Amino acid sequence: MNSLTNNANVPTSNANTANNESTETASISKAARPVPDISYRFDFERFFEHLVDVSLTFTTNVDAPNLWLPAWIPGSYLMREFARNITAVHYQIMDDDNKSAEMYRAIKTDKHTWQLPQVKAAQTVNVHYEVYCYDLSVRTAYVDQQRLYGNFTSLALAVDGQEQTPVQVSLIVPAAFWADKQESHVLLACGLDATQLRLDGQQKDGQQKDGQQEDGQYSYELQANSYHELIDYPFEIAEQDTFDFIVQDHAHQTLPHRFYLSGKHNANMGRLQQDVTQICQTYLDWLGDAPFNDYTFMTFASGQDYGGLEHINSTSLITPRRDLPSIDEPKIPSSDYQRFLGLCSHEYFHAWWVKTVRPDVMLDVDLRREAFTPLLWVFEGFTSYIDDFMLQASGVIDKPSYLKLLAEQVNRYYQTPGRAYQSVAESSFDAWIKLYRNDENTGNAGISYYNKGALVALCLDLTLLEKSNGRYRLFDVVKAFYSQATQNDNRRIGISSADMGKVVGQFMSLADWQEFERRYVNGVDELPIEALLTANGIKMRTNTKETADKYVPWGMRCHETPAGLKVNRVTRDSVAAKAGISAHDVIVAIDGIKADTKQLASLSTAEHDVECYLFRRDELMCVSVLPKAALSSGQQQGMTEKTFPHKVSLHLAKTDPVLDDNGDRLPLPAGWQTWLNVMERQQV
Repeated sequence: MNSLTNNANVPTSNANTANNESTETASISKAARPVPDISYRFDFERFFEHLVDVSLTFTTNVDAPNLWLPAWIPGSYLMREFARNITAVHYQIMDDDNKSAEMYRAIKTDKHTWQLPQVKAAQTVNVHYEVYCYDLSVRTAYVDQQRLYGNFTSLALAVDGQEQTPVQVSLIVPAAFWADKQESHVLLACGLDATQLRLDGQQKDGQQKDGQQEDGQYSYELQANSYHELIDYPFEIAEQDTFDFIVQDHAHQTLPHRFYLSGKHNANMGRLQQDVTQICQTYLDWLGDAPFNDYTFMTFASGQDYGGLEHINSTSLITPRRDLPSIDEPKIPSSDYQRFLGLCSHEYFHAWWVKTVRPDVMLDVDLRREAFTPLLWVFEGFTSYIDDFMLQASGVIDKPSYLKLLAEQVNRYYQTPGRAYQSVAESSFDAWIKLYRNDENTGNAGISYYNKGALVALCLDLTLLEKSNGRYRLFDVVKAFYSQATQNDNRRIGISSADMGKVVGQFMSLADWQEFERRYVNGVDELPIEALLTANGIKMRTNTKETADKYVPWGMRCHETPAGLKVNRVTRDSVAAKAGISAHDVIVAIDGIKADTKQLASLSTAEHDVECYLFRRDELMCVSVLPKAALSSGQQQGMTEKTFPHKVSLHLAKTDPVLDDNGDRLPLPAGWQTWLNVMERQQV
């Protein structure tokens, strides 16, 4: 099954059906919108050069208005400096007959702001600029002969002081873009309603009208209530496979969804539809309703790129094509396919838990400046725990498969020495300068709020179960916050660390929460993962043969190059660090023999001093390495390094039946069922 026909319940904004007249619309807006005062025209004529020509028309309400472009995009906490892809900005002041006059060059006043000094209040102005679009990530824009993709944070200059004004957008696609494509599969994917026009009056089926030539353009017309609304709707125009599905909320209202898939792939679309539907329905079964009326999945299949970004009623995903389901995908999805389903689950949940309930500093955020918060562990950490959990809750994967996914999180945590130095709250606050800027010291000095945040969420979930005698858990905390949001007029709330205490305190004592927060959120105490899992019927097994020494000999990670072993990272307090080996060194010989990974592995537990020759930059050095096995017991006691197993695995504990005096089976004590069967509890 490749795809379904358009479902009548799916918003016609995504249907992209052909129109018979150039003035007819291909969709009907869900609600009347205000007349726009600001209009954008994005022309993709130069797609071969990865350039978009932008025209912005508006009437200013001040003298010398300023235009600005965001420096970052919500959901990705790094100053991306999108303005670097804009060349010069020019503008024309329109006269009373809307005729353009002299062309001026805008003056740049800072890294992302342009001023129009010749413009006076109440004048209408046309602004022209080009944007270079060749970044394949979900955060920016990408234009070539295969796809036209963009986030308006990268493309649309905002009019300072008029960000709340309604806007009109035209996406102008040249006929040349359809060359060598199956025209009926070239679709617009976007969460906004869209109108499709044939600018030369020609029908989309290729039939000429009124003598028009076949070299016309298509225009996709979008409208948003404000600039801030516009930038929450990425778009893609490309050959795309699609399917539709619906989910129902607790009031039995149907919510139409559409899934778009572009790029070369051989995905089993029927299987994908089945699994994604199950996952989405499980979220609605849990949370009751949704903060959107319809939802759009936008996915691009590539060779090895991976990522996702949440939006108000859509998500933009990029995935290795091997992660998509195969034609003969087994009943229990492959590990690659599980990763993609986890990505879909992660970004979908963000519609509730980031776009609706969000950190307080993100409620009315200035995208020109950082928005520091210690709560990213709550939003990305909770989501990173719940995304895989919901795969098993929905039945898409089984419980042993889920425990394998959870074990991967646990192993990443144990393999990161920096967990002993940076709290998960500090990791959240420093996201702007650390998470997206990894270097050789990252693992030594810090921890990811995604990884540790997911495990703190696990520990909080199991602690809530323990403290409330099985009555409450993390899912109740999330639902309580969402219920608060639905009571607001805009159905959004921003929360602080104090708010976390107030809500969690509804489900366990405030003293218990404060102790948990002190030790595991603001502190760096080792998480009680094994103890909590054991108490909930999960066994943690350690592979004692596959220790860190086997995979990280002498506490360093390296790879072979023609010049020798290139050192990537050195663990703090490790054998390599104590010997004076550093990241970026190239080890050329060990004990007089040309260095390679096999030789290094064989000497990782040597009982004698090992002589290493290495290059640091262009200087030859010799260091003496003293493996732990060669140390005296007294020296070993002085070492601070902790060797954690390279790999742990998690398993469902089997409980033997307990019989009473009459030989009848007694109820089993609470075990993993209470923890993992969350949806059964929700339906009680």
